[in-house]
Amino acid sequence: MTTNTPRKLFVNLSVRDLKRSMEFFSKLGFEFNPQFTDDKAACMVVSEEAYVMLLAESFFKTFTKKEICSTSTHTEGLFALSCSSRAEVDDMVKKAIAAGGSHALDPQDHGFMYGWSFYDVDGHHWEVMWMDPKAIQP
Repeated sequence: MTTNTPRKLFVNLSVRDLKRSMEFFSKLGFEFNPQFTDDKAACMVVSEEAYVMLLAESFFKTFTKKEICSTSTHTEGLFALSCSSRAEVDDMVKKAIAAGGSHALDPQDHGFMYGWSFYDVDGHHWEVMWMDPKAIQP
């Protein structure tokens, strides 16, 4: 599908404690759009085109007929964030662990691509990665 207008991406995640989740991601350097943030949901700004909606479990349940995944035993998705350097990858994962997250997988170095991952305070799996810009040039 071709479009001249960049699409925006909104990922919706169920969280057990909205305030705690917001504090966690704030420690990683993310900001929240107050226009779409209240006591039920918070709009975390990833970029001008990508947002993560953190939804309190009770509010999240109003958007689906299915049960919410238990992130202690299941993975509902892998959420990947790009960084501008290997050092930024390491820094973000270290901040996530210090803020209450936990290690997911060990760092993986493929030369042209480097990644490391963590689980946030709600058990969502985040992949943090850097790719050499030369590897993705046409």
